[in-house]
Amino acid sequence: MWKKAFSQAPGYKRKGKNKSRIRLETLEEFKEFIDYEHIKHCLLRPYFEEQEYPLVEARELLPSFEVDLYEHKNLPGFSMVAFERQLNSFQEIFQFDALHSPSDWEEMQVQDSCTVEDNVRGTNIRTFLSRLPKRYHQEFLNQFGSCDICTIQDYDRILPFLLQLERAHVLALNSAGEFTLQGVYASLPSNLDSELKQFGLKIGKFKPGNNLLYECNRLFVYQFMMELYGFPIVSERRTSSAMFAIRLLRQHERFIVRVLGQSDRTITTLMSPPKGTPRRSIKYPKVEKIALTQVNENQKELCEVLKDQGFFIDRKKRVVILRVSYQQHDYNPRNVREDRALSVLKQEIIHPITGRIIESMNIIQNVRNMLLRLNDIVRGEYRIPVNYKRQELIDNTETHENRLKVLYVWLSKHMHRIVDYSDDYYAQLVRVLDAYLLAPDNYKIFNELHDLHQEVWSRYGQIQQARKIRVLEDLRYRKYKGEAISYKRMLELMTEILNDLKFEIVNYFDKLVVKILIIGNDVVSDAYLLRKYVQQDDKDLSPYGRDIKKLYQQLVMLLDEFRSIRKSRVSSQAGSGQ
Repeated sequence: MWKKAFSQAPGYKRKGKNKSRIRLETLEEFKEFIDYEHIKHCLLRPYFEEQEYPLVEARELLPSFEVDLYEHKNLPGFSMVAFERQLNSFQEIFQFDALHSPSDWEEMQVQDSCTVEDNVRGTNIRTFLSRLPKRYHQEFLNQFGSCDICTIQDYDRILPFLLQLERAHVLALNSAGEFTLQGVYASLPSNLDSELKQFGLKIGKFKPGNNLLYECNRLFVYQFMMELYGFPIVSERRTSSAMFAIRLLRQHERFIVRVLGQSDRTITTLMSPPKGTPRRSIKYPKVEKIALTQVNENQKELCEVLKDQGFFIDRKKRVVILRVSYQQHDYNPRNVREDRALSVLKQEIIHPITGRIIESMNIIQNVRNMLLRLNDIVRGEYRIPVNYKRQELIDNTETHENRLKVLYVWLSKHMHRIVDYSDDYYAQLVRVLDAYLLAPDNYKIFNELHDLHQEVWSRYGQIQQARKIRVLEDLRYRKYKGEAISYKRMLELMTEILNDLKFEIVNYFDKLVVKILIIGNDVVSDAYLLRKYVQQDDKDLSPYGRDIKKLYQQLVMLLDEFRSIRKSRVSSQAGSGQ
């Protein structure tokens, strides 16, 4: 089936005995072309040729991304960089072995037509062979012995050999303004140390010369920065790709950086924003991932649509080509979800023959599927491998110990989404968790697994508190459930929520308490509130105004209580050496 892939796609030139000349001049045209080529040869072909191809789980495409569990040596991996300009070898900021299109030597060909083109082609082939493992030399020579290996028409033929090279290949415009293969064995520079420290200083997590602050926050900064560019903290190949994309973006290049890991089985693309985007709006490259994933059998209506319209590459297993685009978020210390660097912007299912796209379907963020997975976990029916704290691989939930560990990972992974759930969906989640964690039949078992049980309860409690603080964030701007509210209603709701939270922080989370104090301070220092009500004499206020002033004073008292609680907690932790 993979050989027929995209044979009817309008933007993809069919190959055959009569090859039509492909002319790709813009980055967008080039991206569409290589999307088809890379999906076909790096995802579809291995799926049909390798037994038990490891499909990508939908959860793996949801931020925050998980660390890879295995490296599949039998699957392809590559990195690539493309520029919408001609290369200038001496002035480039990375090293690569240059290849030349015959059109780059047109003037010399006019003067000495018999040898220049042959010499250029021969030099390109020798350069490529010098980096290709020797066992592939003869096959390569049989296919390309006297060909121009730079032409984009033959990219599909040379791609299997490019996948055998350890480093990146380079594509750029030639002198005729067409995309061609311009280099191999490129080493993409990774200035990770300086990028990490600059980013940490920028968001206020580091301070010059403060070693303790650096050591405490380094992992958070590292993870947040990498996730902005679509990766967890992983291999050098993907780290270098992310760091190189940062550098190219700062230089206002028009580029594509693309990488496929043998462990993640996902094509990740970092691309400069479209032409015409104001420079002040260009903070990050566009992040996109393409993978083969399985549609959940519970999404029956979606399965019927995909089956009828031929979107499945494997009907029996319900496998589709999924492309996910992401949106980056600036770091905000005031946000209860401060470690959210990335969110899903768009999901696209790609037709394997026509290349047609369906955008309206939700595969990876389906709340119903997430609740079903949660049910599977507590019932012991979850069979998908899970990495627990990067220390232990758990492949089943048959024991309560495994269930608690997987439950902890699940709650940690989906914390940001759960915080934003509607009340109805959250109520369903609470019913499932309470039915398991508070079941009388499990008391004895949970006593034996006390530390693990408390760890799950702690994460659960953190989510419960974060949901309330999420409401406080909206109340700060006098918004409640999407509607504008009055100052009085805002203060009533804030004091009510803080009264509840005061008794819930038996499970104490310092970051959440800090968020409460920041939000509360923003409200009590509101200039209009102070001028109009708080600083006025009671006799000059209407009954409505006096109610507002009374609520304001209650809010101040509650914030003082939270400061006292935090002070005592911090003191006790310092005394115990934590």
